[in-house]
Amino acid sequence: MFLRCANIHFVYFLFPILITIFTAKILPSLNTQRIVITGGPGTGKTSIINELTRRNYKCLEEISRQITLQARKDGVEQLFLTKPLMFSELLLNGRKEQFYEAHNMEDNIIFLDRGIPDVLAYMDFIGDSYPETFIRACEINRYNQIFILAPWQDIYISDSERYENFDQAIEIHEHLINTYSKYGYNLIDVPFESVKKRTDFILNSIKSH
Repeated sequence: MFLRCANIHFVYFLFPILITIFTAKILPSLNTQRIVITGGPGTGKTSIINELTRRNYKCLEEISRQITLQARKDGVEQLFLTKPLMFSELLLNGRKEQFYEAHNMEDNIIFLDRGIPDVLAYMDFIGDSYPETFIRACEINRYNQIFILAPWQDIYISDSERYENFDQAIEIHEHLINTYSKYGYNLIDVPFESVKKRTDFILNSIKSH
């Protein structure tokens, strides 16, 4: 009888603590919206991410350039072109880490420069195959909204990390649409406007969602 009463008192003591932990740690992650900004190369994603950061929104930056630059330090000029599967596996793991990082943040909205399905879209673009783990990663890790930027020739610039020409950027854009649609996403097209107006469009779309 004494043990039963002690257990009851222990549960009553522990219950408020568990509620506090759940409210502080679990609920914020459930309420967090993971918003992807995607598009082909040179579409203005980075400029929008920078503007969102300037407005104090939490943003997770594109990581493909980091992988490319690290590969160059290791003596591989274009890892995606020479070893596309290795590059894509590194990229997939990095994007999954970003997804989980966003899950653990307490901000209501987290913006990501590209999402996991981008990896598959680029592999489809070059016509290469990928393992089932790539597909499962897209099915399991779900984003709340996807904004896509179409190729815009007026702002398109090639550089040492961007090997695609404008025609290829258009083709990549189509693969992105097909891949995200395949996994059940409704993509929101961001209009050709100034960085400020494009950012305003994204934020207003999220509010009205």
